[in-house]
Amino acid sequence: MTAGTDRGSRRDSDDSGHDELTAVQAALAAEHAAVYGYGVVGGRIAGDRRTEAQAAYDGHRARRDALRRVVRDLGGTPQAAAAAYELPFPVPDAAAAARLAAELEDRLAAVYADLVRAGGAVRRREAAAALREAAVRSVRWRGGGVAFPGLVERAAEAAPAGSASAAAGAL
Repeated sequence: MTAGTDRGSRRDSDDSGHDELTAVQAALAAEHAAVYGYGVVGGRIAGDRRTEAQAAYDGHRARRDALRRVVRDLGGTPQAAAAAYELPFPVPDAAAAARLAAELEDRLAAVYADLVRAGGAVRRREAAAALREAAVRSVRWRGGGVAFPGLVERAAEAAPAGSASAAAGAL
């Protein structure tokens, strides 16, 4: 990555590397949480939705493992997963499990949007692909999408007040 000559767009290479590592660590932490969350989702859902939850669980495990390697490649020590995570709301049934899955994907989209901003060209493409996957999964779980996946504040601004999209974007 090269720094531009325009003072306003120039990024110090040490700062941009640190920003990228910080963003990758945040994505890793979010993937750890998603793996845990999909364990809960899978326990409350049946049929085709369980197959969908298993596919998402496997995808998040693979992405988590890839992010661990990226952290090491950037000279960092990968964050360990927490022993347990606090769920954003009780998940007593399949409907709540589907809401949890959508929430997990929304949170991942936001983290990957940050990584798109902080990453170099290759990492930016990978993060954009992860953001897109999270947005698609969120739509599948929720049954509808937001205007700007990964950009919660813009999604909330674009949706009419009181709409399902506005409520979904609020964390």
